[in-house]
Amino acid sequence: MSEVNDRLARLWTGISLNVLPFAEASSGPLPIKRLLRLSLFQISCGMTAVLMVGTLNRVMIVEMGVAASLVAIMVALPLLFAPLRALIGFRSDSHRSVLGWRRVPYLWLGTIIQFGGLAMMPFALIILSGDTWAPPWVAQLAAGLAFLMVGAGMHTVQTVGLALATDIVPREAQPNVVTILSLMQLIGMVISAIAFGAFLANFSQVKLIQLVQGMAAATLVINLIAAWKQEPRRPELTVGRGSGDPNFLQSLKLLRKTGPWDRRLLAAALGTAAFGMQDVLLEPYGGQILALSVGATTGLTALFASGAVLGFLRAAPLLARGMHAQRVASAGAIVGISGFVMVIFAAPLESTMVFAAGTAAIGFGAGLFAHATLTGCMRAAPEGQIGLTLGVWGAVTATAGGVAVALGGVIRDVISSLASAGILGAGLDAPSIGYVGVYLVEIMLLFMMLAVVGPLLRATDSVSQEPQRDAGRPALAGLQNQHGALP
Repeated sequence: MSEVNDRLARLWTGISLNVLPFAEASSGPLPIKRLLRLSLFQISCGMTAVLMVGTLNRVMIVEMGVAASLVAIMVALPLLFAPLRALIGFRSDSHRSVLGWRRVPYLWLGTIIQFGGLAMMPFALIILSGDTWAPPWVAQLAAGLAFLMVGAGMHTVQTVGLALATDIVPREAQPNVVTILSLMQLIGMVISAIAFGAFLANFSQVKLIQLVQGMAAATLVINLIAAWKQEPRRPELTVGRGSGDPNFLQSLKLLRKTGPWDRRLLAAALGTAAFGMQDVLLEPYGGQILALSVGATTGLTALFASGAVLGFLRAAPLLARGMHAQRVASAGAIVGISGFVMVIFAAPLESTMVFAAGTAAIGFGAGLFAHATLTGCMRAAPEGQIGLTLGVWGAVTATAGGVAVALGGVIRDVISSLASAGILGAGLDAPSIGYVGVYLVEIMLLFMMLAVVGPLLRATDSVSQEPQRDAGRPALAGLQNQHGALP
């Protein structure tokens, strides 16, 4: 057996490093092509999100006749895994490997889990629609497991992918990296939404199987390309760790001692909830209150996304010049408040222009806020705890966003029921009062976020407020390729 191992070792050492999936351990400038390739994992996650929340949501309810309440539960199941992002990030920080890899094994593990959920999902949905001799609980269990696996895989891939990006990019380039990663996810969502809709124009169960399993295969290929030669081998970071290393809870306590993390995370949760609560209400508001057509309300999503893109692009240079991340996040909250006010007054004014402007402003504010909070988290992450830090941030924001979406619908229905019953009084019985109640709650949450952020802006935070050494030049200048600067 020892002789076989020696032969295998000599075989591996004889293979050129050019054909192995390891990056060089040099710390030179990161080529932009390599960064764009790494960001492909965001495209696969965006495509999967559209498949689950958009395409399958509609197909299950309309074409397959599944109860809407059951569909809502299935779509919400991935939220159960969101709190575990912190644990995944911690494990990627402390993973022991003779090869010296920390991030890539977990990125690939998440990809495999996501692939497994997508591979079994179409068959689970078919039996969920009643096309089976099995009892109903079997179909519900299979579909629930498929959705949960996809969600677990997505959360793992995004957490570890962000940690890997933080590891390999220069500090001054992090704001631009966040912009690229966010835009890649939006690109994946837009392209997949168009492609999925065209493919399922003439729906059949066979086409559904082809689409979802094709997406499963694409996930494997895209994430493999994204991870290839991204993480260098660094055995000194993984080999030799022993029982004396802190566990997850101990590491979490150590992280909290490095700065005002409770306040940072509370601000991120409040802002994410505030901007996310209206996700499923803007289009119904436009259709029910302002009598907009289906095409017009669908365009609101594009308007909101365009505002978010502009927010990302505006936040990047501000943060690259050294502006405090929480100050940019606060600016996003203020813009968001003005957007919600415009949306509220669009009903009494009966103005679609005011409504459209408010929608764009909400998107712009959300883009500023999301970019700033993520960049601030990346910059403040202590050495050796990057995965844990980004995992905690992801767990908090994903959970807050998911809970906010659910609460938005509940608050709207409760207030509308009270108004229609006359309990709120004659002056508050308009059809728009339920939506206005939700928007007022979102404004209140944004003001609470500003109150939480205030002490962070006054305090001397050496990590967040450290001036950039290269503030006089574009931050992406550190992401040059071998042939010169970026265009």
